[in-house]
Amino acid sequence: MSQRPSSPPAAAAAAASAASAPSSRTDHQRSLLWLALSLTPGLGVTRARSLAQRFENVSAIFHASLTELEAAGLRAESAQSIALGRSTALAEEELLRATSAGAAIISLDDDLYPAALKNIYDPPLVLYIRGDAALLAAPGLAMVGTRHPTPYGIGMAQRLSADLAGRGLVIVSGMARGVDTAAHKGALEGRGKTIAVWGTGADVVYPKENKKLSENILAAGGAIVSEFAMGSFAAPQNFPIRNRIISGISLGVLVVEAGEYSGTRITARCALEQSRDVFAVPGNVTNKNSWGPNTLIKQGAKLVATWEDVWEELPSQVKQTLEANWAPATESPANASLFGDQQLSAQEKKVFRLLKADEATQIDELVEKLEPDVSSSEIFVALFELELAGKIKQLPGKNFVRSF
Repeated sequence: MSQRPSSPPAAAAAAASAASAPSSRTDHQRSLLWLALSLTPGLGVTRARSLAQRFENVSAIFHASLTELEAAGLRAESAQSIALGRSTALAEEELLRATSAGAAIISLDDDLYPAALKNIYDPPLVLYIRGDAALLAAPGLAMVGTRHPTPYGIGMAQRLSADLAGRGLVIVSGMARGVDTAAHKGALEGRGKTIAVWGTGADVVYPKENKKLSENILAAGGAIVSEFAMGSFAAPQNFPIRNRIISGISLGVLVVEAGEYSGTRITARCALEQSRDVFAVPGNVTNKNSWGPNTLIKQGAKLVATWEDVWEELPSQVKQTLEANWAPATESPANASLFGDQQLSAQEKKVFRLLKADEATQIDELVEKLEPDVSSSEIFVALFELELAGKIKQLPGKNFVRSF
């Protein structure tokens, strides 16, 4: 039998202190060792979990001999990295980088690790978290969609997320351009909480124009989550991988707009595989962004027009808990997501009827269609009042769309 090498310094220290240290100290050491596993070259998430099961606990892995590790099926580079202390050294350096960036690291057997995520097929070994880690265990809804939404898609994402966040649901998304960004902004407008799951390191904002949004999420008590090492850049393969986290920490996934080949399909499929509810906002059948949600609805997804359509599908215990602390931030009617307010002047109604949520209308077209019944000055006033009320938005070139 081969001679067992001396234990790596970090692992030996963890084992020596585990019996007498407080629980938090033990959790910290376990997290460090899980982090070391995640950084071990050639290992991978699935093999790392199998290794932990074989050795009964993560600490035992770092006390195993090189021969024992190789006998467990590890590649030579992985076994040597663990046995010779390279993995723990990498983990200590990584923990320092994370701490310097204000990120905490929680591991698969940490009390703060969300139970819902732990129960999916391939949960991450560790999560890097900036903000409120406890938020990951709160009832949440994922909202996802295309990076190139129509004005209708943006408006629906913002309104629905504001209404749901204002009623206590945590809005989860990926902070990508388009629907994701609108979902996070809507949650903040609703004075609720939102979680951004990144496909980069927790210190790498992507896209860069969302730097202010990420700061606002944290300032409002939300959280930023990643499974990727600090400094990880926006590699294309990272984003489909992170989608299982978006759905995994949520009660369900709401698709707003998504094309036939959109990455949103991956999140929806993850939700189905994880036995999560799937919701979809119907769209114009002539618009390519409507293919995703309309197809999901045909396949059995719950059609969503207002926040109530999501709410009635939530588990009764979740609804009771949230309703006990209700303080909706929006004063608009609950069904304002799709249907216009009838409290408009005659001129405002005529202008509003001509505007669409998914297609911009130029002011000259409005004047041409409404004169002589409505003068150009009355049209200008109506547009101003509608925009002031938040019912329409003005786009560059004097183009107008409905806000919802």
